[in-house]
Formats: sequence, C-alpha cells, structure tokens
Amino acid sequence: MATASGETISEEEAQKAIQQEVDDEFEDAVEEENEDGVEGQFSVSKEELAIIRAELACEFPEDYAYLSDAYVLSVASKPYSKDPTVRRPLEYSMEKLTHVMEWRVEASAPDMEDLVGLANGPETAPEAVENPEALTKAKALVTALNSGSLYWHGFTKDGRPVLWVRTNRKPWYPDVDAEVDALILLADAGIRCMPSTVTDFVCVSDSSYPPPPNPTFMIKMLKALVRGYPDRLNLLMSAPVSSIVQFVMNLLLPLMPGRLASKVCLMDVEQMKAKLAGLLLNGEEDVPTFFGGPCNHDKFFPEESKCPNRGQGTLKFDYFGMLDRLNKQKEDFEKNLAAAENGEGVEVGP
Repeated sequence: MATASGETISEEEAQKAIQQEVDDEFEDAVEEENEDGVEGQFSVSKEELAIIRAELACEFPEDYAYLSDAYVLSVASKPYSKDPTVRRPLEYSMEKLTHVMEWRVEASAPDMEDLVGLANGPETAPEAVENPEALTKAKALVTALNSGSLYWHGFTKDGRPVLWVRTNRKPWYPDVDAEVDALILLADAGIRCMPSTVTDFVCVSDSSYPPPPNPTFMIKMLKALVRGYPDRLNLLMSAPVSSIVQFVMNLLLPLMPGRLASKVCLMDVEQMKAKLAGLLLNGEEDVPTFFGGPCNHDKFFPEESKCPNRGQGTLKFDYFGMLDRLNKQKEDFEKNLAAAENGEGVEVGP
C-alpha cells in the first residue's frame, strides 16, 4: 500500500505506526461495550438530569448548553459496563460527560465557527491583524472545508442528519490538524441542527478513489470521534469497497469500542443505493447521483474550482448556506412529525 508520501507501507507497519499514536485516551470514551452485549435503557429522573446539568454549567459555563437534555439522558440511562443489570451510577455518567467537555476545551471546539468568520473576512480586519496565529489556523481550516469532501445534507426518515464524505476530494497530502478541525466544526454544526429528540447522526461515504492512508490522520480522526463525539454515530456506510478501504478498516476496527465498530457497514454501490432509498427522508429521491440516484449534491457542494469566495477572505465552501438548508429541513421534519402525531397530513419535501 502506498502512503501519501509515495512510500510503500504494509499493514503491519501501519498498525505499528498507529499503535505508537494510541494511548489510554480511548478509556475516557462514553461509547463502550457492555459485558455480554447487554443493551437497553434505564429511567433517569428529572432531578438527576437537573443535577448533571447544574454540574456541567458550573464546570463549563460557556459550553454546557452544547449537550442537549436528550443526549445527557441517553448517556445517563445506559447499563453500567461493570454490571449491565443496573444503570450507570450518576457519578459515572457525570465523569463520562466531563471527559467529553474537557476534550472540547483541549480541542478548542467551541471556537471553530469563530475561525470560519475570521477566514471569511479581510486580512486587514483588527481581529486578524491582532491575532495572526488564529488567522493562520482559520485559513487552514477553511482550506480543508473548501475541498467539499465533507458536508451535511438532508435527514433520515427518523430525523437523523446525514454527513456525507466524498473521498475522491480528500487531499493526498493532508494538513492533519486542519482536517480534524474541519471535522470538529462540522460535527458540532450537525449536532446543533438535530431535532430535539435526536442525539446521533448517520455518515455516508462515497469511497471511490480514496487517497492513500495516512496513519497519523486516521488515528487523530478516530480519537476525535471516540473522545469528542461518543454515541453520536448511529451508522457509517461506505461504498464501494476498495482495497484501500479494506486496508484502513482492518487497521481501525480493532481500535474502536465494540459499539462503534458494529456501526460500520461496507457495501457495493447497488447495495448502497437500495439502503439509502429506504433510509433517507424522501426515499429514492434523496439518493445522490454518485450512488445512481437523482439528487445532485454538486448543485450545493461543487468542487472547489467551481466555487466563488463567500466573503472577503478564503472561504469557498458554502458553510452558512449548508446550515440554513439543514435548519430548514429540521423545521420541516419537526412540523411534519407534530402533524403526524396529531393525525394530520404530512408534507414531504426536499
């Protein structure tokens, strides 16, 4: 297998490189495998929820609202890994949620959207002149966005937003930190656009022509997902299955918590088309052209060479347009859900 530097790397060599990057950080993850595969949820009282929210507000006053009540309840209601016949102790759930919030501070997650605004403005703006390091980081972040390799578009029938990956747009020589920052920015944006009762999302990857694997990039992306967004991924589907995709998954799957690894599904294009037709909100109408459907994603997310600058800076990716469309789709979904619960007619639209 050739790496991005043009060298040949075996699976054993890649695994060794990855293991050198791995530490005990994964042990802090909320997403963990229960003994004997026991699943289920236990009740959490309003008082217990209030206690958790109050502690989070005290420790993380500027970011505590990031965690919705639905997500806090989903974490606190799970079986205890050491005794799956009982619920997680409240202190244990609080510890897990605190790890997530501490990771967000370490990764500067709450500041990512500010960087988009900085990169979209003129370099002569006071905030750009006074903080050149932030401007450099901002420009690297939007450069990663500009490839259009990662974006939110649409929902599933049960209200989960869909994160699309276009591997053929990924760089062969990635700026690893910038790519991870872009993932953090987009993950947070998608979570903010979730319906109030939804806590996770679906990821769909068009894995045609992926770049050669980069061990440092792979492990940093996995760390971000496991530590920063535990229990957020409902399903990851990838098609077609190439030798590079198999190579990467053989490396990463052994490192994933069991619950996360079980959510990864590799398939061919025809299987993907059928799966998406049953999964996406508007059925076959929402299947993208790159999987044989009628929905042209390039209308909203064209290749970088076809995108104009969005402001006075370097942003070309339609980040704010993406959010507007996703929020509108969320409002439509919640409106239709309420109508269905009231026995009224339901409108289905793009």
